[in-house]
Amino acid sequence: MRIIQITTDSREHFKEYEKATPYFGTAPQGLFDGFTEFPDAEIHVISCTKHPMNAPEKIAPNIHFHQPLISPLGWGKTLFSGTIRAVRKLVKQIDPDIVHGQGTERDCALAAVLSGRPNVLTIHGNMRVHAKRREHSHQLYYKIAAALEGFCLRKTDGVVAISRYTEDLVKPLCARTWLLPNAVDRRFFNITPVPPEIPRFLVVGSIGHRKNPIGLIETCEDMLSAGRCTIAFAGDGERGSDYYRAFEQKLKTVPNLELLGFLNRDELAVEFARSTAVILPTFEDNCPMVVLEGMAAGLPVAASRVGGVPDLIDHDVDGLMFDPHRPADMKSVLEALATDCGLRQRLGAKARETALERFHPRIIAGEHLRIYREVLSAS
Repeated sequence: MRIIQITTDSREHFKEYEKATPYFGTAPQGLFDGFTEFPDAEIHVISCTKHPMNAPEKIAPNIHFHQPLISPLGWGKTLFSGTIRAVRKLVKQIDPDIVHGQGTERDCALAAVLSGRPNVLTIHGNMRVHAKRREHSHQLYYKIAAALEGFCLRKTDGVVAISRYTEDLVKPLCARTWLLPNAVDRRFFNITPVPPEIPRFLVVGSIGHRKNPIGLIETCEDMLSAGRCTIAFAGDGERGSDYYRAFEQKLKTVPNLELLGFLNRDELAVEFARSTAVILPTFEDNCPMVVLEGMAAGLPVAASRVGGVPDLIDHDVDGLMFDPHRPADMKSVLEALATDCGLRQRLGAKARETALERFHPRIIAGEHLRIYREVLSAS
């Protein structure tokens, strides 16, 4: 089977044009890792760029890489007309069986549904939900992204829904759905945590209202002041916003807090290894990779009972969940993790088992190939 995967090269996203090797978001990267175990699958990754970069012909023995250079006029201001034309040209050359667009945030979904071939989409962030929340300074961007997402959902042959939360959101608009979580980058399965004597909670996510870092700090303030735990935040935010300034004030006035800033996957793996647990106090999330990665690393994970999180965690079996709108509920869960070593060990061991069974790259790649065959048989 010949498959095109349309995704964003993170060098383009972060403007790291000098880097020699393409790299991708954690979910696409995990899927590509899994495809390497299916040599009969011929994968072609297409990642458009605004700036010339080193583009190897292959990134794995069965994974080809293509990087069309698109002028600035071919991107968002013209509804990605340049990227769509470039992808259609490559589609004619490659002649794939199916096209898979990763995400509706940028050009990938539009290029997939307008490729002229059988296609599926994966939604990593629900743009229509973000637009309705009206919490972003770039609100026009989210409104346009939400409109394009709705268009793509109506055009695609189906959506790989990474949580029931997303599946429920897209079902009214698309032809069919398949429920399948993201794959986890292999490096997280190889982590051996060595937690510190004082429990260290690791929080991964942007510093903004949706991820609720201030709510977490306020919930744990007496534990932090008494030195019964520490919290490290890995992420960045909209500096200068009211929320970010309030967060900075908490860093100055509450002890035992640490801001790590944005971390790449290698740096994040190091932080996992030196943490006691992963905490996600979010108000809304689809299929948060940090939950999957924490479980793969064998860390106990405590996360909000919202969005797609209940699809990932079996409460008190391989992780813990709480209501982020009820500080007392969140606090009881975090106090249990901070004080009960046996609980942490039990949850962490079971979490790794779950991750191996459900989120390993080979498992997820194999399920994608089954989905592609289903689409093609119905075409």
